[in-house]
Amino acid sequence: MEPSPGPWISALRHSHDRLRASVEPLGPDQLEQRSYAREWSIAQVLSHLGSQAEIFGMFLEAGLTGQEPPGREEFPPIWDRWNAKAPQAQAADALRADQATLERFESMGADQQARLHLKIFGMEVDAAGLARMRVSEHAVHTWDVLVALDPAATLAPDAVALLIDTLDQLAGRSGKPDGKQRTVRVRTAGPDREFTLETGEAVTLTPSDGEAASARLRLPAEAFVRLIYGRMDEAHTPPSCGRSSAASRPDRQSPTASRAPRTVMATIPAANTTPAQSAPPTSCGGRAGQIQGVDRVGGCQSV
Repeated sequence: MEPSPGPWISALRHSHDRLRASVEPLGPDQLEQRSYAREWSIAQVLSHLGSQAEIFGMFLEAGLTGQEPPGREEFPPIWDRWNAKAPQAQAADALRADQATLERFESMGADQQARLHLKIFGMEVDAAGLARMRVSEHAVHTWDVLVALDPAATLAPDAVALLIDTLDQLAGRSGKPDGKQRTVRVRTAGPDREFTLETGEAVTLTPSDGEAASARLRLPAEAFVRLIYGRMDEAHTPPSCGRSSAASRPDRQSPTASRAPRTVMATIPAANTTPAQSAPPTSCGGRAGQIQGVDRVGGCQSV
């Protein structure tokens, strides 16, 4: 996992610029179009990012000044204010709030980055950790917006290169164990990684050490990040996903491997959100939501 805040802040800048370029031309009807998060419009995704930008700004200030970070009881008034905005205001204000928080991240010197430390939701967080948390939700929710406008949209490559090494905890939290023992060897490209995904009483994702597997899955790293963040479906699965050669017949696809994407998709449930921001799940500090009974919204982490 990248320990320096610099690459995370750079990825956050790219994600913001990408979002702004796509959202600024949109009219009212497009803003009310459904996003990939099936119960949120594009404007509501932007509202979520805007309210989260405010909250992250409060975290930043607390971490830099040594004050106590805001508690959960301080969030509902922020969400209520954003919920009350009209769709066009949600979009415009979200971009402004996002820009302000991004510039605060970017303005930190090395001394401030080293000094930033806070404890939120039982976690010790430094500058890199806070930037990582913001990238994890920003890049994925930006995709929620972009893919509603262009079905071929993908996650930003720089975000993928960072997030691919952070998926283990998320898989464990958002996975839906069904008691069936499975071991899936996952190999990604761009960047290249190998993981072992195990299911049973729990879901675990660990770097692969060459152990035997009941199924193999090959796919772009971008697609695997989306899968773990609950954003993989048939319409957004790469054509080559799951193609893995059987050991005895290199020219043929393994039947077990061909089932691997469905196996993993069944284990990592799809993103599901609700419009209200009044009852936040543990992983997403804004709108309430569940992933098939798990209080998580996609990949938002501990905010």
